[in-house]
Amino acid sequence: MTMLLASVTGRDEAQLALAHGADIIDLKDPTRGALGALDPSVVRDVVAAIAGRRPTSAVTGDLPMRPETVAAAVEAMAATGVDYVKVGLFPDAARQDCIRALAPLARRTRIVGVMFADRQPDIALVPLMAEAGFAGAMLDTARKGAGRLLDHADLATLGEFIRSCRSCGLLTGLAGSLEAPDVPRLLLLAPDYLGFRGAVCAAHDRKAGLEPAALNLIRALIPSDPRAAEVERAEPQKADYWLLAARGYSGDPTKDGGATDRVLVHDFELPVRIGVYETERANAQQVRFNIDAEISRSAQPAQDMRDVLSYDIITDGIRLIAADGHIPLVETLAERIANFVLGHARVQGVTVKVEKLQVGSGRVGVEIRRQRSAEVAKVYQLYPTAAGQGGPGSAG
Repeated sequence: MTMLLASVTGRDEAQLALAHGADIIDLKDPTRGALGALDPSVVRDVVAAIAGRRPTSAVTGDLPMRPETVAAAVEAMAATGVDYVKVGLFPDAARQDCIRALAPLARRTRIVGVMFADRQPDIALVPLMAEAGFAGAMLDTARKGAGRLLDHADLATLGEFIRSCRSCGLLTGLAGSLEAPDVPRLLLLAPDYLGFRGAVCAAHDRKAGLEPAALNLIRALIPSDPRAAEVERAEPQKADYWLLAARGYSGDPTKDGGATDRVLVHDFELPVRIGVYETERANAQQVRFNIDAEISRSAQPAQDMRDVLSYDIITDGIRLIAADGHIPLVETLAERIANFVLGHARVQGVTVKVEKLQVGSGRVGVEIRRQRSAEVAKVYQLYPTAAGQGGPGSAG
């Protein structure tokens, strides 16, 4: 599962983020760069106000890669009592020396190393961070306003980063001017947390204050994580059918006689290593995909990302499956895609057409139709978290 990290500037915003479901309260000054640091006294005040109800993190600033400077900043921020200290690892010949210099501090402070997708991130540094005793690693963007994380790194690259972190026992985080449509796409990778500032602020201005409606939207798109420090014990309330639709199911599976809508991905092309011949193992060939997904109709007309199955989810899933390695048969590829699409709880049936285009003058391929059984559909209606048990890597 994935946690929601909300970046705040002080006590008032921290309380607001807490009230609207943030799992991690992150402290930074957005007017001072990507990792602008707050005064330690402000961080100490917020840590006292949160009082252990959520984990807290704080950044150390956009620092030069000088080991003594970085170590001193981490030590000063750790003294505030914050749970995690995030340190920027900018491209520099001394970046590895900075990581090594933090090893003594990492024995008593949970340090998260932050690399930047738009500033030469080096996944090879992940094992070094683990060796130094870091608690986690994350990818962010350094130049705010110059593109989102997904503009600088594709899903396959981000997936490789997360796999590397997991293999080293590190927490994983993704951030970088993320917006609401990015959430369901990045949830495919199951990072430990997604970080937000601009998307949860008024008018998406990261220098403006937090906005409750924006926080609610992002919160609704990320299923609650049981690792959060505290589960709110509120009195039972009426079902929020808008939020239920966001989770991929409707409150009444028999509503409208099982009416469905259709999400289309047509003429999507991608190079794929596919085929049974030896030459097809080494060289990718162009493949065309046509996907028709029948989804159960939402309880209300679509208004934002909570109400839809984005076609980006389907194309991202295809990319992740294709990036997983050589696939011998077109039929195998089609089945994996069908299994992946059916992993979304609102999908009742899917048609997958896969065509190899580089076979002389024509096209060859396969088209399959797969339907969710009525029994499984009923389980998904009652237990939406069942949809999260599969994923691109688990599809057969």
